[in-house]
Amino acid sequence: MGHSVALNFADGKTFFISVNDDELLLDAAVRQGINLPLDCREGVCGTCQGQCETGIYEQDYVDEDALSERDLAERKMLACQTRVMSNAAFYFDHNSNICNAGDTLKLGTTVTAVELVSETTAILHLDASTHKEELQFLPGQYARLQIPGTPDWRSYSFANRPNHSNQLQFLIRLLPDGVMSNYLRDRCEVGQTLMMEAPLGSFYLREVERPLVFIAGGTGLSAFLGMLDNIAEQPNTPAVQLFYGVNSEADLCEQQRLQSYAERIPNFSYQPIVTKASSTWTGKTGYIQEHLNKDQLAEQAFDMYLCGPPPMIEAVKSWLDIEELQDYRIYSEKFLQSNTSHSP
Repeated sequence: MGHSVALNFADGKTFFISVNDDELLLDAAVRQGINLPLDCREGVCGTCQGQCETGIYEQDYVDEDALSERDLAERKMLACQTRVMSNAAFYFDHNSNICNAGDTLKLGTTVTAVELVSETTAILHLDASTHKEELQFLPGQYARLQIPGTPDWRSYSFANRPNHSNQLQFLIRLLPDGVMSNYLRDRCEVGQTLMMEAPLGSFYLREVERPLVFIAGGTGLSAFLGMLDNIAEQPNTPAVQLFYGVNSEADLCEQQRLQSYAERIPNFSYQPIVTKASSTWTGKTGYIQEHLNKDQLAEQAFDMYLCGPPPMIEAVKSWLDIEELQDYRIYSEKFLQSNTSHSP
């Protein structure tokens, strides 16, 4: 029985391969057309080094000059010596083109619904069942969508986990004059075809080993919905805190879905924060970093994921530095303007 393994590269491209039982990861990649860099194939030179982000694996032999004890503790590995024992994901700190990996998957999808979930946000529902196998992506990754009738592509995080029927959701901010926003408002109809390229991005859920702090700004929530869908299916997960910041109450969306995670995920807490609150808002106000609890975060090691506008991400990182918190890992995805690469 084989395992599904994601190979993620520095250029944000991800390729999924099947690895047979007792097959070396390097051999499996080469067998499927991904020529990972190699030299000695003996666990000595370190040329095929990567890092295991999720999953269980073993290594046959690793020379101490190739990977130190600290490297091994950080789950760094050599593809020529690695045998996977579960579905897994590995990151390699070089671009995919040096592996002759080719292009990511492109396929046609069908619009099944456009759901207005707030005054400024819509969920685009797409059917990708023309792809006969389950569409594979890591929770938190994104896809590029081509706006029909234009040469323009826009990038949006998956708002759900992979599923057998290939039904997809994307949380999309409705801009006053954005090319995707105008399409959704004026021309989008059920049954239309949108081209999609996926999976993309290095922002995805790693191995859940310690408490998680999720910080979402606006439609940055989308990536976390996919992650939470995945976590809800895992037993015995550590505590998960989600901070969700928006400009006004009208921007809040998917409230019932967020509340439902508390029933499915033990030790899940969710805190909406409104920057420009009205007089009727009774919840938290201001900026997310103003509501982070230093003493609580200092109690134990944690992983923090940030997804949203660059000012929000920089403000949270600055807060972490000022408070001198030490034992944490941080992963982030910045949303940019709609004429750039990733603009949910």
